[in-house]
Amino acid sequence: MKLAVLGTGMVGNTIGTKLAQAGHDVMMGSRTSDNPKAVAWAESAGGGASHGTFADAAAFGEIIFNCTSGLATLQVLELAGAGNLAGKILIDISNPLDFSNGFPPTLSVCNDDSLGEQIQRAFPDLNVVKTLNTLTCAIMVNPGLVAGDHTIFMSGNDAGAKTRVRDLLHEAFGWKPENIIDLGDITTARGTEMLLPIWLRLMGTLGTPNFNFNIVVGAAPQGA
Repeated sequence: MKLAVLGTGMVGNTIGTKLAQAGHDVMMGSRTSDNPKAVAWAESAGGGASHGTFADAAAFGEIIFNCTSGLATLQVLELAGAGNLAGKILIDISNPLDFSNGFPPTLSVCNDDSLGEQIQRAFPDLNVVKTLNTLTCAIMVNPGLVAGDHTIFMSGNDAGAKTRVRDLLHEAFGWKPENIIDLGDITTARGTEMLLPIWLRLMGTLGTPNFNFNIVVGAAPQGA
């Protein structure tokens, strides 16, 4: 499969490398066609790896991973081009974290809106699937780093797109389908994006990013 990764940071590098290792053709997109980080990644990731601009990558990929900073995401997607995105699936891993006043960051959007929704409104012909945004990137691509069962979430308007994303997360990254909880339409991305403040506090308390949430379901209440 031809896949695109937008972003050259740690998340994009980790996602892109794992996808290339799984045998996919992967193009990493950035603002310039000769971005040094993208060039170095393509040289190290194997024969199926390439690099280009955001527009190049969006045109190339059947499914696109958004691994950019949340505050830059809408601008990045404008550079990628609505025509290159139309009809495709965008796996949105970004979070609207604003570090302008230091740490801990605030959320630039929350409660009655989300970044996932903003992307979907701005690009109505794009199928946005929000997932993988509630854990560190090493565990995104290797859930076995955390012992036992643990949970990731999925939000999106298109059932077929979510099925394709679930299959890709299982086949490329090793997520058990039963550990991927479909929360519903893209408005449910509000909840997962608002998990980031508690995730950041847990990382500080635990002294490691290598943890995840696990949703354990009990018996239904009597009379429910």
